Amino acid sequence: MQNNPINRKDSTAGSASLPGAGGRECGRETPARAQDGTGRSSLHLLEIHSFAFMDRMRRKYGPNLTLGDIPRSEWKEIASRGFSLVWLMGVWMRSPASRRCAFDDEGLRLAYGEALPGWGEDDVAGSPYAVRSYRIDPHLGTDQDLLRAKSIINELGMRLVLDFVPNHLAVDHPWTESMPDCFVRGSREDMKRDPALFFHTGQGRILAHGRDPHFPPWSDTVQVDFFSARAREALAAELRRIAEYADGVRCDMAMLALSEVFAATWGKYAQNQRPPETEFWEEAFSAVRAVHPGCIFIAEAYWGLEQRLRDLGFDYTYDKSLYDLMLHASSRELRQYVRIDEGVQRQCLRFIENHDEPRSASAFGKERSCAAASVMATLPGLHLFHEGQTEGCAVRVPVQLARKAEEHADPEMARFYETLLAFSSEEPMATGTWKQLDIRPAWEGNMSSEGLLAWLWHGGKRLKLVCVNYSDAAAQGRLRIPPEFVSGHPLAFRDALTEEIYIRSLDEVTADGLYVELGPWRVHLLDLLS
Repeated sequence: MQNNPINRKDSTAGSASLPGAGGRECGRETPARAQDGTGRSSLHLLEIHSFAFMDRMRRKYGPNLTLGDIPRSEWKEIASRGFSLVWLMGVWMRSPASRRCAFDDEGLRLAYGEALPGWGEDDVAGSPYAVRSYRIDPHLGTDQDLLRAKSIINELGMRLVLDFVPNHLAVDHPWTESMPDCFVRGSREDMKRDPALFFHTGQGRILAHGRDPHFPPWSDTVQVDFFSARAREALAAELRRIAEYADGVRCDMAMLALSEVFAATWGKYAQNQRPPETEFWEEAFSAVRAVHPGCIFIAEAYWGLEQRLRDLGFDYTYDKSLYDLMLHASSRELRQYVRIDEGVQRQCLRFIENHDEPRSASAFGKERSCAAASVMATLPGLHLFHEGQTEGCAVRVPVQLARKAEEHADPEMARFYETLLAFSSEEPMATGTWKQLDIRPAWEGNMSSEGLLAWLWHGGKRLKLVCVNYSDAAAQGRLRIPPEFVSGHPLAFRDALTEEIYIRSLDEVTADGLYVELGPWRVHLLDLLS
């Protein structure tokens, strides 16, 4: 058996073969929704690797600590930094079979050595995306510990997000024996033709491993049959149960549950089954929201299917297009991309790193990563920050590991992120309105303004202005602020990053345009002082 348990995602690879794929747009115009019930336009989410986090907490407070025992001060520190939501990634019960796959896989063993020199067998917990049971893993505590942690998080004004993995379960999940009809089945001929795709259960049945159609199967998983009414009902029941422990659910590879994607991937093994009349997500959300109407649903989604998932009820969808543009494209392309409707942008989850992507400090480089973070964190929507990102960590930790090596924080990066989080958590960014600004050349023939991105947030009497030089050369330009957004004379802008104050006339700002000059990858985070 080949072991390939890594969930690798790519928004472009092979996408032309799938329905709805190929577009870069985050989505078409849709009505804006107040996803968290507060009407906030901009929210920050912190992803925490639950096993590695617990290892750090136990070294700090004692070896018998559970998730419910984590001191309130630890959660309070997260809230004080400007985070509205906490995603505890990987709290559900790990699979012994997945752990064996994760320990034996040569590629993963190399990754463990790079991330955690001197690692041992006890450091390998198995993939959090090969779920054996939607009960908290005993390594972290009990279900009551999870509820206790949620209670503290909620008291501090934050919401708790947990995982749901619809496409597959662990290869040794009890349903493979008790409800094998919930999974894609194969024949002896299928297994002979594609031995990496199928496996024998303990009772001798032949079932398929979970897969993304563009990559090899995940050998520690079993593929759910989304044309099976029993499977859909059982999964919806699990999702309802997760909503009892969480305020929000991050749904892994959510597009794989769409009937059209499932049919394209598995149709030849489901020839005698007809697609259900309704999508799985419609059925599941209807059942959950009848009991938990405020639950937030986040779709990890690619292939241009983001809008389809939002239409089915997801509050947020991953914006991998923005990530790819920031990593590979020009500022001109970025500027064009963020012209999409603000209501759509509010439903996008923005990120420059997560557990599936390289650390941003490594992928972008230090200075460029700060520029990318400034773009990501000040656009409308939900902003994902990965644990360690705000300290400038450069080592990507495989999700199969139960602990991570200590990295010394980069003081300059830590100060930058402290300022960025504070600036982007304040009004009017929380509940105000966003507007992209036109950028003019500073003088005739100076095209360096092509490197600039700029927008403002306004609401009440507050105004914040963001300008980013997303290029590797110095740039000058003029930003014209519409006169309805400013008043008074003179105008004073304070830069949150440098604490410098710039005094400008009303005429310059509204007629000629506010003159800006920024070095490569530099940023202005400006407050208009009243």
